[in-house]
Amino acid sequence: MSKKILTVLLGLVLAGTASADWALNMPEGVTDLSQATYDIHMLMFWVCVAIGVVVFGAMIYSLFAHRKSKGHQPADFSHSTSAEVIWTVIPVVILLALAVPAAKLMMELEDDRGSELSIVVTAYQWKWHYDYQDQDVEFYSSLARPSLEARPLGAEVDPFGVDSYLLDVDNPLVVPVDTKVRLMITSNDVLHAWYVPELAIKKDAIPGLVNTTWFRANEVGTYRGQCAELCGKDHGYMPIVVEVVEQDEYLAWVETQTDSAQRFAANP
Repeated sequence: MSKKILTVLLGLVLAGTASADWALNMPEGVTDLSQATYDIHMLMFWVCVAIGVVVFGAMIYSLFAHRKSKGHQPADFSHSTSAEVIWTVIPVVILLALAVPAAKLMMELEDDRGSELSIVVTAYQWKWHYDYQDQDVEFYSSLARPSLEARPLGAEVDPFGVDSYLLDVDNPLVVPVDTKVRLMITSNDVLHAWYVPELAIKKDAIPGLVNTTWFRANEVGTYRGQCAELCGKDHGYMPIVVEVVEQDEYLAWVETQTDSAQRFAANP
C-alpha cells in the first residue's frame, strides 16, 4: 500500500514539473514599476536574511558556547530593561526604513494621472471584456480554442502538445509600447482579479466598484496572466494575454478592429 502511495506522489511531482515552469522568485517584469517592486522585494528579502543570520547565529553560538558541559550556569536575573529597549528600538527602526520606500512605491502604483490610453476591463464568468475608451474598440477575450478542446477529461487533444496550454486567449489585449495605459477594472458578476506578473499588476475586479491601475511597458512582447480570485468552476480557464507592440503596429491594429466593428454594424 505504501509503495502505491509513493508511486502516486512521484507521478504528481513529475506531472507538476512537466506542466509548469518552476520559479523561486518573482519576475522583474517589463515596466519601471515592476522593476521597482522587484527591488523593494529583494531589499526586504535580504534584510530578513540578515536578521535571520544574526538571530539564529546568536542562538546557535549561545547553545554551543554556554552549554552545561562546559560548566556554565544559568543566569539568575528576571529581565533586562536595556535588552528590552534594544530589541524594541531596532525592529522599529528597520520597519520605518523599509516603510518609506514601500509607501512611495505604493503611491506611484496608484497614480494614473497623465494616462495616454484608458481601457475598461470587465470580468465575467469566465472571460474578460476590454473597452478602449479613446477608440471605438471593444471585444471579449476567452480561452483559446486549442486549450478549450484539450481541457476536457479524456479529450483526444494532448494538452502537452498545445502551446501555452490554458494561458492563451482568442483575443489578447493589445497596447503600444512606452505608453501609459490606465486600466479601470470591474466585474459583471462575482469577484475576479486581473493578474499579470510581468506587469506587476494584481487588481481585484469587484461588482459595482471600479479599481484603477496603470502600467507602461518598456519592451515589446507577449505577457500572460490569469484570474487570481476564485470565481467559480471555470476559474482556471480565464487567462489574460497582453500583447505590447510598436506604435505603428498598434495604430494598424486599431484600424483593423474599427473596420471590423463597422462592417458588423452594417451587416449584423
